[in-house]
Amino acid sequence: MKEMLHILKIGGNVLSNDLVLASVLSAFSKKEGRKIIVHGGGKKATVLAEKLGIPSIFVEGRRITDTDSLEIAVMTYAGWYNKIIVAHCHSIGLSALGLSGADANAILSVKRPVKEVDFGWVGDPVMVNIQTLSHFMNIDLTLVFCAVTHDGQGQLLNTNADTIASTLATALSNIYSVNLTYCLELPGVLEDVSNPNTVIPSLNRSAFIEGREKGYFHAGMIPKLENAFNAIENGVKKVVICGPDSFLTNGGTHIC
Repeated sequence: MKEMLHILKIGGNVLSNDLVLASVLSAFSKKEGRKIIVHGGGKKATVLAEKLGIPSIFVEGRRITDTDSLEIAVMTYAGWYNKIIVAHCHSIGLSALGLSGADANAILSVKRPVKEVDFGWVGDPVMVNIQTLSHFMNIDLTLVFCAVTHDGQGQLLNTNADTIASTLATALSNIYSVNLTYCLELPGVLEDVSNPNTVIPSLNRSAFIEGREKGYFHAGMIPKLENAFNAIENGVKKVVICGPDSFLTNGGTHIC
């Protein structure tokens, strides 16, 4: 029987509220099994870029990462937020190790090819170092991954944190029974984006496709759902999209 692994992806609004973050991490610490936390930090990166006079450019909600933007992303994700979460973990009894994909060659990516849009230094994961990550977890370390990977040639790459969570969950499902949770500011996937009381309790691929075609889902939720379905269809045992409150009550939207 496979050992349980819980992977928690924390969204930006959770990261920016210390009390909410502490509450979510405390609940996460009580789960039985190995643990991985994945986070981004795009909102703080945008604020820092503005302070430094560096424009933040987005296409369809995705950040264009030039060299200056990459430096800010690494400072924000791999620096400030990563170490804040590691410190929180230690305060509640979780021995944590902060990582980027470059550390211990944990996650290898390729630079996204230029098509209609040149996203710059953005990477798409192609390999997870399963043996090394398992070794870390086997000595009771909770792994805390930021949204930075590398290409194996010395180049750091900005990488979508939702994709990192899905990629880790899928790769590690070969040796663990994996539960993946996306903890966002919303209580789950909403039938009516203006009404937080309309959480869809479960969602399958066909209902997602139909809803997307009819414009039911918020544009920002669609890539998260794509990552969730990729995970559940590739060996991950359980995928949930929820908010901080519904995380504490095991609510949210269950992907099936």
